[in-house]
Amino acid sequence: MLRKKILVTGGAGFVGSHLIDRLLQNGHEVICVDNYFTGQKQNIIHLMENPYFEYIRHDITMPFFIEVDEIYNLACPASPIHYQYNPIKTVKTSVMGAINMLGLAKRINAKILQASTSEVYGDPQVHPQTEDYWGHVNPIGKRSCYDEGKRVAETLFFNYYWQNAVQIKVIRIFNTYGPRMHPNDGRVVSNFIVQALNGEDITIYGDGTQTRSFQYIDDLVEGMIQAMNSRDDFTGPVNIGNPNEFTIKELAEKVIELTATSSKIVYKELPSDDPLQRQPDISLAKKELDWEPKIQLHDGLVKTIEYFKSL
Repeated sequence: MLRKKILVTGGAGFVGSHLIDRLLQNGHEVICVDNYFTGQKQNIIHLMENPYFEYIRHDITMPFFIEVDEIYNLACPASPIHYQYNPIKTVKTSVMGAINMLGLAKRINAKILQASTSEVYGDPQVHPQTEDYWGHVNPIGKRSCYDEGKRVAETLFFNYYWQNAVQIKVIRIFNTYGPRMHPNDGRVVSNFIVQALNGEDITIYGDGTQTRSFQYIDDLVEGMIQAMNSRDDFTGPVNIGNPNEFTIKELAEKVIELTATSSKIVYKELPSDDPLQRQPDISLAKKELDWEPKIQLHDGLVKTIEYFKSL
């Protein structure tokens, strides 16, 4: 197999570090770029002795020059606590980061994949969500720094494709969980597991009937690589997620069961613009990428809980 030189931005993050593990296992050379805003050194420290791995501390809102064959653009805080901490920086990372990485891809003729998000659908009025749905996003809400930043990034990717013939791939990632999630990222899976392991009450925002579809990290990584390696005229966007839908209350009950905790469920007010439904239609991923998730919630939660116990 041809060894490729691959750049992963946001490579010290939860998703990026798992992707790098897999790319190295597949025999490639990987350059990780991260500014450690939400990425963590511990996620990649096990790779530092690998001669085919390189780490560069850099913020992609600033131009970056390197020679590579492929670019996975993952850099951007992805949990509400982190992306709302500095919303202007979040928009800049999505927009300026996309411009800088697309400019790099254009100059060196590299293929580039954008990690977009199910958040481009906002609080959807179509269920489940297909890629041709334009979304229902509040452009001035608390979450819009992330939602709209990612929507603009998609716009930039397609304009570089149409105007400059840059080889692009755009994937829309749905809720993902697994080892190396940041324990304090405020996302529902990590929140529930940390609370349960600490013997605290589990906090549900809203009445718990809102739904999410949870995919395990290994399935996402497989989907990303399949998307990057898909036929040249397939650009996406394509949904990468697990279509099995669960209520937030069902997730809390599952975590209580698997951690064998005596935690109780308590309810608090739902944050603004928090979507009530989120479920991917993955027909396109099945057809174009021959991809669908293999790891279901029970098995994925067992592995994730083991990781959090080890912390």
